[in-house]
Amino acid sequence: MLMDIFSSFDSYEFNSIYFLSNNIILSTMIILFLAMFTSCWLSNNRMNSLILPPLNLMFNQLSRTKSFLIKGYDVIISSLFLMLIMVNLMGMIPFVMSISTHLIFTLSLGLTLWVSVILSSITLNKKEFIAKLLPDGAPDWLNPFLVLIETVSITVRPLTLSFRLAANMSAGHIVLGLLGTYLSVALSTSMTASLILLLISSGYILFEFAICMIQAYIFCLLLSLYTDDHSSNH
Repeated sequence: MLMDIFSSFDSYEFNSIYFLSNNIILSTMIILFLAMFTSCWLSNNRMNSLILPPLNLMFNQLSRTKSFLIKGYDVIISSLFLMLIMVNLMGMIPFVMSISTHLIFTLSLGLTLWVSVILSSITLNKKEFIAKLLPDGAPDWLNPFLVLIETVSITVRPLTLSFRLAANMSAGHIVLGLLGTYLSVALSTSMTASLILLLISSGYILFEFAICMIQAYIFCLLLSLYTDDHSSNH
């Protein structure tokens, strides 16, 4: 029994049902990705027609950054973009909580990819990586503070990235739950109020579908923009 709407994000409220649903979702995603990225089809099909537009969108964004200079990074980000869209949209299924509402999931993605970019930059050109911590033309007395500020801003990037995705997805589900609660109460009291809430709920559900795709794009967009600080090989 759920004590309040926020307890829906507590995994212990669902016990074995929660873990069973997560295993089913992850297994389904693995099967879909294996089917999507196989080249066993002789001609274009509906699945390819559905996948190619978001892939082209992400590849166009990656081509504007240094992501293509890091081997395999463009493939990882484009695949992550498709996975996040699927995970977020699966959260719109009734009685299914999106995995992206949990910080352990978003942090595992954001922190891992951020660390990989930082380590790659340090390994490739350590001097250039350290030099980018200090802006050009700054006065000497301000240099220690600027280096500290730049270091902190780079360090908190995976945290802000992961918290943004989890918070936005969680807020959407909370609002949907509140609208559903008020709608169920209004159905037994006032027909006018129930119709108004039904229209609002329908509109917000469509809005939430758009948010699912936008948040996936923003997550991958920021990961691609972080590569602009990547050191070049001289």
